Amino acid sequence: MHNISSYEETIENFTWKSVEEELGYKPGDTINIGEYCTDRICRLGMGKRKALIWQDHSGNVKTWTFDQMRVDTNSIAWYLENMGIKPGDRVCLFMDKVPELYLGFLGILKMGAIVQPLFSAFGTESLETRLEDAKTTAIITQKKHLPKIRNILKDTEYLKFIIIVDQKDELHLKDREHILDIENLPKLDHFHTYKSTAETPSVLHYTSGTTGKPKGAQHVHYSVISQYITTKYSLDLKEDDIYWCTADPGWVTGTSYGIIGPWANGITQCVLDSGFTAEGWYSFIEKHKITVWYTAPTAIRALMKEGEEVIKKHDLSSLRFLASIGEPLNAEAVLWSDKVFGMKFHDTYWQTETGSMVISNYPCMKVKPGSMGKPFPGMEVGLVDINTHEYFDKKGVVGIIAIKPGWPAMFRTYRNKKEMYDQKFVNGWYLCGDRASIDEDGYFWFVGRDDDVINTAGHLVGPFEIESALLEHPAVAESAAIGKPDHINMEVVKAFIALKPGHEQSKMLELEIMNFIRKKLSPLAMPQEIEFVKSLPKTRSGKIMRRVLKAKEWGEEIGDISTLENNM
Repeated sequence: MHNISSYEETIENFTWKSVEEELGYKPGDTINIGEYCTDRICRLGMGKRKALIWQDHSGNVKTWTFDQMRVDTNSIAWYLENMGIKPGDRVCLFMDKVPELYLGFLGILKMGAIVQPLFSAFGTESLETRLEDAKTTAIITQKKHLPKIRNILKDTEYLKFIIIVDQKDELHLKDREHILDIENLPKLDHFHTYKSTAETPSVLHYTSGTTGKPKGAQHVHYSVISQYITTKYSLDLKEDDIYWCTADPGWVTGTSYGIIGPWANGITQCVLDSGFTAEGWYSFIEKHKITVWYTAPTAIRALMKEGEEVIKKHDLSSLRFLASIGEPLNAEAVLWSDKVFGMKFHDTYWQTETGSMVISNYPCMKVKPGSMGKPFPGMEVGLVDINTHEYFDKKGVVGIIAIKPGWPAMFRTYRNKKEMYDQKFVNGWYLCGDRASIDEDGYFWFVGRDDDVINTAGHLVGPFEIESALLEHPAVAESAAIGKPDHINMEVVKAFIALKPGHEQSKMLELEIMNFIRKKLSPLAMPQEIEFVKSLPKTRSGKIMRRVLKAKEWGEEIGDISTLENNM
């Protein structure tokens, strides 16, 4: 039996109040994500259940029960509080997928600070931009990432504490650096968890846009209501499941469904701190008898490329439910998984801003390969006209996906960008910025994004950051970045560059520019191709028209170019 047996009946009977009651929450109560994922689970009698099974690239395994996790997160919360970090301070997590990342996330929330997870592959400039915007008080990191942080120290006076989780001695510590050794912290059975309420800020996730710097989407502790129930219904997690979410907590999937959702449900989850290989992933599933697997289309396509022979070497019979997130899941991937695993990948749709799933393919209903699925119970999701932003109910007509505000996990603001936040809400709807159509059965079908954000390997990359880095090279006069079609990653970054007078295009210059920006951008944002052009298409006001470049690259109609500076 699935957690929901009928989508229609669940839609009809669902209320957010019923979820609150299920979690023992009443409006006005204290609600702290860190406490809900640890202490509360122990009070329910599940303290001895395994919470975390962690494995590194060498195959070494460490485990935590919910009770051990409760104590260790208490200790981290005490450590941070004792250091002088206060409720509301931003504390950044800048680590690989080590246990301290997961325990630290909950510990930060327990003492009332705002957790700011960042992808550890970010370059120095990407890191500094986000720390500067958040005015981050402390950063928890590893020795391997220290050089990036030390490089920006002189410009980050607000950053008071650099906390290193794998440093054992104090001999080599520099200004503002401290050691956090979980094994040697006092084991605190009790900690006065911060009395956060529904609207107390919890997680600050940065997401890139088409213009300007990355935006900090601020979430609140009440989000756990959405994350708990979507995990239960969309991922069908039950108390005896062994769950694996492959996402890095530097991205929202890795926090909403790699930390909060499963642990709020008291579920055992696995973490693999290792690079991708098909052999490594299948071995991990087999070794830990994983039952529910949540991953990205990029990874699925990479597994498809590896073929079926490697699958036959492993016993994957423990798997019972597969789901996908990050970008639209192509129909071929769904059919492939049905063939090789005996079950279909279930696509899900949501965003950093929504905080939890918006549209899903539920285990109780038919999967239409290539479809996003249907709206989550309790959420009013529809389409609005691309131009007028008025709601319409026409089957097969493309519009912008829109949601009626009010679901618990909805972000509450963009940090320092309230005007930009307000612009996301039009005519009583939150506009997702993605285009889709709805078929006769109520299934949503993704069409494309309504902006210029590049979706590479399921991660959103803003062209502004890439272009800004390129423009710092002395030979570059103008630059534009777009997403180029890619069989594995959906899109990869392609950069167009116009050179300054006196510079000639060459392979040597291309290599020089690549090496120059490699130090400034994360691997995801690195262009996979550079094309030199005489000039870039621009409006008469000087705005680069990326859609013209992208249309040519994708072989699509260019559309109206009446505003172009030169009508090509």
